[in-house]
Amino acid sequence: MAKRPARNGTTSVFFAGIGGQGVLLASEIVAQVAGRAGLDVKKSEVHGMSQRGGSVVTIVRFGRKVHSPLVRQGAADVLVAFEPTEGRRHAAMLARDGARVDSSGALDVGLPDPRTANMFILGKLAARLPFARQRWLDAIAERVPPRTIEPNSRAFTLGWEYREGK
Repeated sequence: MAKRPARNGTTSVFFAGIGGQGVLLASEIVAQVAGRAGLDVKKSEVHGMSQRGGSVVTIVRFGRKVHSPLVRQGAADVLVAFEPTEGRRHAAMLARDGARVDSSGALDVGLPDPRTANMFILGKLAARLPFARQRWLDAIAERVPPRTIEPNSRAFTLGWEYREGK
């Protein structure tokens, strides 16, 4: 999948999943990396029943100047689906020429721990965004417990290096 230029200088990433999948952590890392790159970042979250496995939706938008944390239907540059049903439910948010990122391939690469699937997905997303891999790895190291830095970083790298259609 080729990297897509941001729409009007703003990139909109829509995350959809369920509670316990690490959706909030992944979106916080995207916001952190974009913010540290000097971009304006806006983020919104909806996770009312997430502790009971309910729907979790977050939106991260970044660019030189972002006016709203929300994105119109059909305008997201990337839809990140942590769970297939949630991905289908929110498919209308994705722009016609937008990209979808999901967990496909996670079983093929030998994740060190299935609990790191969110980092595999984050790696797949990060590979198409304009930030250096080390920025992502530094943000992961700051956000996860010290004993989980290595497996999370490894899962991220597997996602970063994963190529569709292998």
